[in-house]
Amino acid sequence: MPEPAPGAGERLLPAERLRRRADYLRCYRTGRRRHGAAALIYFAPNPLGHPRLGITASRKVGNAVVRQRLKRRIREIYRRWTDRAKLPPLDLVVHLKNEAGTTTFQALQAELERLLGSLLPRRGGA
Repeated sequence: MPEPAPGAGERLLPAERLRRRADYLRCYRTGRRRHGAAALIYFAPNPLGHPRLGITASRKVGNAVVRQRLKRRIREIYRRWTDRAKLPPLDLVVHLKNEAGTTTFQALQAELERLLGSLLPRRGGA
């Protein structure tokens, strides 16, 4: 199993999370996106040398308990994803769609890993 991101250990450090509103807005406005059934991933390059994760969920997803549960699940999926160290330096914003509130953990995990995998650099290539 590959090593986790430098200094990460068993948790996401504050440096590995998006914390400022301006960073979220930059991802929304200038970044690209990937669509899934329960979530969208917005991504934009950053100069920091490592990826950062942010999560957003509107009230349409569910009540506060549902939204916080989904955010915890996404952080856990991202944290335990084995290819996390291979990601290029990107700011990632996972935006939950309304359907995420009724999605199972396994379906959410499969979708998020597929979306994140699409951001990995290609091997070989022309």
